[in-house]
Amino acid sequence: MSLRVAERWFEYERLSDGVTRIWEPHVIRVMQCNIWHVRGRDRDLLIDTGMGIASLHDAAQHLFDKPLTAVATHSHLDHIGSLHEFHDRIVHREEADTLTRPSDNFSMLRDEHPVELIASLERAGYVIDSCFVTALPHANFNLLQFRCPPAPATRVVNEGDVIDLGDRVFEILHLPGHSPGSIGLWEAATATLFSGDAIYDGPLLDEIPGSDIPAYLRTMRRLEKLPARVVHGGHDPSFDGARLRKLARDYVDKRG
Repeated sequence: MSLRVAERWFEYERLSDGVTRIWEPHVIRVMQCNIWHVRGRDRDLLIDTGMGIASLHDAAQHLFDKPLTAVATHSHLDHIGSLHEFHDRIVHREEADTLTRPSDNFSMLRDEHPVELIASLERAGYVIDSCFVTALPHANFNLLQFRCPPAPATRVVNEGDVIDLGDRVFEILHLPGHSPGSIGLWEAATATLFSGDAIYDGPLLDEIPGSDIPAYLRTMRRLEKLPARVVHGGHDPSFDGARLRKLARDYVDKRG
């Protein structure tokens, strides 16, 4: 397979409230994680780290000008790829063990993955092309051999724990369903939720290994009552509180 080498791997979008969205435009939609950089007074917050195909730490140095805490909303590969590049790493207790080991080998080619997995992604509404990337980070990148190094958590969190940036405080919400240790980060002062893959404005995945539909239903009923003003999800565009309530209610109506 012949793919071009990308001129740069990451793109950036500055939003309000000191938030910057970072993403990998050359990764197919289902694996294209939103990486959120949040500015604080004493330290900054990095929510998820993408695939790790290219170095996030090196590419986004212009953003990383103070101490930084990196949070994994869950331990799926598309969210933890560059986590090992950062010294201060947070994950929910339910998925901390996963980060102590290298990831399994991940091929970028569709045909190397189980038919059942591809079928579940397509049932959810995703188009899965023959290759999971549309370009290469460098000429020697091996599409068949990709692993993420271990990135052991320096702090494990549970429901109700907080991350304090000095002038901003985020509460951990345990939102299982997509995965056992999925979390959201809730800033009550601005009514902002960083939701990871618990909810986003696109096809949700609840038929993959580790997912749990009954737990997901409980999470959605909880999110339906959250007084959010804005939600920054793990994939796809951000949305407002009314859209959050509709997405949560639609899921409950479909699966409940």
